[in-house]
Amino acid sequence: MDFIIQVLTDWLKEILVGGIMGNLTGMFDAVNQKVGEVSEQVGLTPQAWNGDIFSMIQNLSETVMVPIAGVILAFVMTLELIQLIVDKNNFHDIESAVFFKWIFKSACAILIVTNTWDIVMGVFDLAQGVVNNASGVIIGDAAIDISSVTADLEARLMEMDLGPLFGLWFQSLFVGMTMWALVICIFIITFGRMIEIYLVTSLAPVPMATMMNHEWGQMGQNYLRSLFALGFQAFLIIVCVAIYAVLVQNIALDGDVSYAIWTCMGYTVLLCFTLFKTGSMARSVFNAH
Repeated sequence: MDFIIQVLTDWLKEILVGGIMGNLTGMFDAVNQKVGEVSEQVGLTPQAWNGDIFSMIQNLSETVMVPIAGVILAFVMTLELIQLIVDKNNFHDIESAVFFKWIFKSACAILIVTNTWDIVMGVFDLAQGVVNNASGVIIGDAAIDISSVTADLEARLMEMDLGPLFGLWFQSLFVGMTMWALVICIFIITFGRMIEIYLVTSLAPVPMATMMNHEWGQMGQNYLRSLFALGFQAFLIIVCVAIYAVLVQNIALDGDVSYAIWTCMGYTVLLCFTLFKTGSMARSVFNAH
């Protein structure tokens, strides 16, 4: 009877150990790949990220939004002229300098609207330069290498009892599923940011048409702040990845396996949460609401 129990126990151990080794093998490969791609993705300008989408958004902005911006520009500059005249004692004591001031502001507004696309892309070119410089300074190896602990892990697992093996198998299964969810989160963050950039830049001429008006100008200023926030969000993402890289390299993978994989998952969850927060952090820095 004891022989049968021992055989059954060994058989269950082999199944559990095989499952644990299968779960651990390649568990962090997808995360490592996505984290490695983050620095590449956020360092791209909208044109470099996808040229076809960039061309489509530029065409929409210049052919659809610029005429609308022209109508808005005519309205706000007419309102600006009325305000300049009324401010001088209700049409009394009008100076010719008022009209020169209005002509100058109108010329600047037209110049801004007609060159909106270049201004917007200039913001992202500036942000890309900062990100590329930062990548060469702070980015380290953010890969989680668990192969160092799996070399003699199978022999160590065979020495464990069935209870702890069941627990470790369940933990490795749960962490593996969680890692795939985190991979999706990282994908959504990096790709979602670029989609947001394309959507925001497509409307650029409309808020930029209000820049030279005293009352409506706040719209254009807030829009520029939001552009800088989107651009420099990439810098915050690079800093997050750099901090993550330092943390994962200090994980002791040769000790408690359960502690190691849970620590790795904890750092990855922290990375995803922080990446989600980089957008609001950047907006708070530039006061873009």
